[in-house]
Amino acid sequence: MEKPKVASKSPQLVTLVPGKYFWCACGKSNNQPFCDGTHKGSGLFSLAFEVKEETKVWLCMCKQSKNKPYCDGTHREL
Repeated sequence: MEKPKVASKSPQLVTLVPGKYFWCACGKSNNQPFCDGTHKGSGLFSLAFEVKEETKVWLCMCKQSKNKPYCDGTHREL
């Protein structure tokens, strides 16, 4: 299995509307921070998550967070 690629050393602030999302865990998606299927064959998989109401969140872009898909500050240690 491959290790995730660091897409960025900063999180991305996004406004999410109610619905289901797929967070990119491999770091290779061209639609960061969301999955575009680029992970296929890598042994890594997207992370599905759902929001119930419109909200602004910081999504992890370094792919190392212990609270995926949300940023926990781990990027500061890279």
